[in-house]
Amino acid sequence: MTSSKLELIDIGINLAHDSFVADRDAVVQRALLAGVTQLIVTGSTLASTTDAIELARAAPAGRLFATAGVHPHHAETLQPADRDTLARLAGHTNIVAVGECGLDYYRDYSPRAVQRRAFEWQLELATRVGKPVFLHQRDAHDDFVTILREHRPALVGAVAHCFTGDRAQLDAYLELDLAIGITGWICDERRGLHLRQIVPHIPAAQLLLETDGPYLLPRDLQPAPRSRRNEPMYLPHIAATVAKARQESTAQLAATSTAAARRLFGLTPAPSSQGT
Repeated sequence: MTSSKLELIDIGINLAHDSFVADRDAVVQRALLAGVTQLIVTGSTLASTTDAIELARAAPAGRLFATAGVHPHHAETLQPADRDTLARLAGHTNIVAVGECGLDYYRDYSPRAVQRRAFEWQLELATRVGKPVFLHQRDAHDDFVTILREHRPALVGAVAHCFTGDRAQLDAYLELDLAIGITGWICDERRGLHLRQIVPHIPAAQLLLETDGPYLLPRDLQPAPRSRRNEPMYLPHIAATVAKARQESTAQLAATSTAAARRLFGLTPAPSSQGT
């Protein structure tokens, strides 16, 4: 039982990150008390994917899930032998999506041609295992859409994780029938205010919520937390900001985003949240 009437799903939390080692169980408990009843732990390397699976396995049934993927920053590490390992991990029962995968031309930590090959291979993997993809794109929209358009018909689903783009990019993603993940970026008065203008154009059935913790702590939290680490207990704050921009209640947004997340990732309510 949680202390909140809201029931939310954080579709993107880097819970395997080192910053959570000391108090990971407390982070999950604070999330539950805030009404965040289910968490999807992001895998961005082979190591973090393995850790994410172990976290999901150790948690009470139906509480934590994981993704299996290699972030474009690490695309150069995805060698043939590693592909076999990732394919095996992607088939694990606790894995609900392939990714985080995509393109990142902002940092270019891996060569762009290598990023594109790794992205296409992970899209093919998602098709083989019949799971949706958890997508990353930064400063690579045109190549990202070109590659995704080729593979989209064979994919069972996809979410544009941590969407920060403009209306034209949003329309392109919606045309590809992507779900859209919104983070605390929308709470940033320096660079996220444009999202408040365009989130009303996202169909409710395609709008998902995430913290992307430990990153992207909402800048407008009051009082400001002593730590700059983001965590799932702040998801209701993000939900309230998104709901206000859409001129709907936070409860309504929580209901529709939770239902959308469960459809995309094939989740059922956690046992303790049945009937809430």
